[in-house]
Amino acid sequence: MLYNEVQKIAKDTMKYAKKKVHSGMTLFEIREMCERKMLELGADSFWYWNIGAFVFAGEETQISVSGSQYKTSDRRIEVNDIITIDLSPQNMDIWGDYARTLVVENGQVIEDAKITNKEWKSGLLTEKSLHEEMCRFVTPQTTFEELYYYMNQVIEDKGYRNLDFLGNLGHSIVKKKEDRIYIEKGNKICLGDVPFFTFEPHISMAGSKYGYKHENIYYFKEDKLVEL
Repeated sequence: MLYNEVQKIAKDTMKYAKKKVHSGMTLFEIREMCERKMLELGADSFWYWNIGAFVFAGEETQISVSGSQYKTSDRRIEVNDIITIDLSPQNMDIWGDYARTLVVENGQVIEDAKITNKEWKSGLLTEKSLHEEMCRFVTPQTTFEELYYYMNQVIEDKGYRNLDFLGNLGHSIVKKKEDRIYIEKGNKICLGDVPFFTFEPHISMAGSKYGYKHENIYYFKEDKLVEL
């Protein structure tokens, strides 16, 4: 499989989850559903600690933890709730990596434009604006460190904070977890020197108990940034 095919497995699984997730489901049921769907669509395994779907809801959406320490809680989705799903399909050594925060109102996942909870809607819109600003800012010569400092300042200027437990904003896509390099201070490698990288700001508004995540894989094609 090609990288875009494996990433499509993640995207199609997220679309499926949006239709199937409802109040009353446990987070473990959502995880199992997503992992089963990814396998049906062509994934043969999950590259991040053998977990295909990291699922958080409510106040848990602020949690940032290594996959080695993650445990799916027994929490149930409420009638009005917020859920983050982070997907890690793999076929052979080819990775997908895709995350979204979803909003449930009246028991069902709803489209962003129809969200009535102003705080949650603002968080999702802020995530989209961060990706738009990242795409505007970077060139193949931009270093991982430069992106780290620039986007963390943008996050702060918007009244949010970076929740990532290591403080980074994404990583390179490789074939072994230990070979990843990160959007972090001290990383002088240029974005154009890696085949693919993720941008996945995990943010929360100051004083809020909810977190938001929006993750895509990007690459440069003829010096133009493209979403995988």
